Amino acid sequence: MPGIEKLPIEETLEDSPQTRSLLRVFEEDTAAVSSYCTQLYQAMQRIYDAQNELSAATHLTSRLLKEYDKQRFPLGGDDEVMSSTLQQFAKVIDELSSCHAVLSTQLADAMMFPITQFKERDLKEILTLKEVFQISSHDHDVAINRYSRLSKKRDNDKVRAEAVEDVYTSRKKQHQTMMHYFCSLNTLQYKKKMALLEPLLGYMQAQISFFKLGSENLTQQWEDFLATIGTSFQNVRQEMEEEVRQMQETIQDMERSCDLLYAPYEPDPNHSPVCRNLTQKQGYLYIRNKTGLVSSTWERQYFFTQGGNLMQQGRGEVAGSLVTDLDNSSVMAVDCDDRRFCFQVTSFDGKKMVTLQSESRKDCEEWIATINNISRRIYLSENAEELAARVNQSALEAVTPSPSFQQRHESLRPGRVARAGSISSVGSEPSPALSVLSLDALVAPGTPIQFDIISPVSEENSGQNKTIAPSGRCVRSNPFGESRDDAEDNEDSILHQLFIVRFLGCMEVKTIESADVISETMRQILAARAIHNIFRMTESHLLVTCDCLKLIDPQTQVTRLRFPLSTVHQSSSHQDNKRLFGFVLQSGAAQGDNRAVCYIFESNNEGEKICDSIGLAKQIAFHSEMVRALGLHILKIKADL
Repeated sequence: MPGIEKLPIEETLEDSPQTRSLLRVFEEDTAAVSSYCTQLYQAMQRIYDAQNELSAATHLTSRLLKEYDKQRFPLGGDDEVMSSTLQQFAKVIDELSSCHAVLSTQLADAMMFPITQFKERDLKEILTLKEVFQISSHDHDVAINRYSRLSKKRDNDKVRAEAVEDVYTSRKKQHQTMMHYFCSLNTLQYKKKMALLEPLLGYMQAQISFFKLGSENLTQQWEDFLATIGTSFQNVRQEMEEEVRQMQETIQDMERSCDLLYAPYEPDPNHSPVCRNLTQKQGYLYIRNKTGLVSSTWERQYFFTQGGNLMQQGRGEVAGSLVTDLDNSSVMAVDCDDRRFCFQVTSFDGKKMVTLQSESRKDCEEWIATINNISRRIYLSENAEELAARVNQSALEAVTPSPSFQQRHESLRPGRVARAGSISSVGSEPSPALSVLSLDALVAPGTPIQFDIISPVSEENSGQNKTIAPSGRCVRSNPFGESRDDAEDNEDSILHQLFIVRFLGCMEVKTIESADVISETMRQILAARAIHNIFRMTESHLLVTCDCLKLIDPQTQVTRLRFPLSTVHQSSSHQDNKRLFGFVLQSGAAQGDNRAVCYIFESNNEGEKICDSIGLAKQIAFHSEMVRALGLHILKIKADL
């Protein structure tokens, strides 16, 4: 016999659209089987009725033949030959009538009874389970909608407890009903084969018994064939009984193991910790849809990640539709006035924002971690989960003091615990220079971190319309913290290289000489972002010329920040993550201000290339200055001569 298609009972609790789509296929198959069996039942009923009519007609014929002698025909006389002949026919037909009566009984037992049982019991049972399942599914939707609408401010413990109890009861009822419904549909795949084979087998056996007086060869031939069918029938029955036993055991195990999953409250984190290594996830979420300028509605959809995309799918839909592209996107938990456990996904260009609500805090954190992993394009690597684990371990170590750093810090400052901001980067060892320096020699404790680009001009002289930039050029400030040079840079500069970068943060540093000051600043800024759950970054264009470094707004082409090349003392990229780079700037040296600031950026795997470009610009600027000085010296010599 060919393989039997089955519904996965293990996926009934998840109740995904794929499972519902597969369920619809089984329901369509059940409807087709029901329609076909109804027609087959009607045909067999006609055979049975015809056989009963034939048996009754044969018996009537035999009785009429026996009563021939009692008839008084006006023109006929006593015909003993005719009477004797008819009596012989009556005897034979009477025996034949008895055979037809036996055949009718056999057809009733072996043909009509199995197909009637299948039609009236099995198919009606599935229809009843379908109605119960639809009712329980609707009750669960109503309960989960009521639970999700609980206000974070206005509800009380009694209302929340009632909502949780309703969700628990309805979800448990739906799960149990769905498992039994799946079991019945799976069993139907076996029974429909028997529903066709068993009545036909009974019909043929009854006919063979009826025609036993016929040809022995024909009888033997049919008996061998029916023996084969009977063996296959028994095998299907045994397989069905074994499968039913296994499904019943699975249902019992699922009912025991899934009891804690019926309630929507957060599980014990010790038994069900948050998994932050996921690169794909699926499940039901609520999405906020704007219906007006200030009004919005929430719709429950099935969401899943596919590659670098976030997809959604309704229960009645065959395939999912795109919600947003997750590559280089940002995600963060948000507070909604009317909902709990919400988070917001922002596209890489910042033009599209999607607000979603999960069922619990654990689910919310797992969705945020998954989208973060996809945003970093971890899913494209060969061992995505392993790489995600390493990245999340990096985040964990980013908020945990490094033992080696802490020991050196404590050895230099006895009795004082190293500050939590002193963090080592994952996968890189501290350089030997740090063995004689404390962490506070690089970055002062409690130094504030700036996470967004704010023009230094607007910070220092917010009340003035014009200020003098560090290069001595006149800069006009605007209310948005952006600046535009009055005079453009020389267009004939030897070097013009443009890079797409994202600003991570900047902070003041205590030294510009140490080669580790940039890596230490990276550690502190990344740790602060992880601690404060800051994921959004400002994207800019970094223009590297022989005169300066410019951060340009990609939309308005306004220069946000301008760094004269002479103030850039060093630049380097992260040892392991080539997307991270930074440079140290001593902006106010000409005015007697020796403050140094370290700026950290993220690029598209071009950190080393950008640092090399900055180094090349400084070399070109240095050689140009040397050539200019040499030319002036030659002119002076000529003038003296």
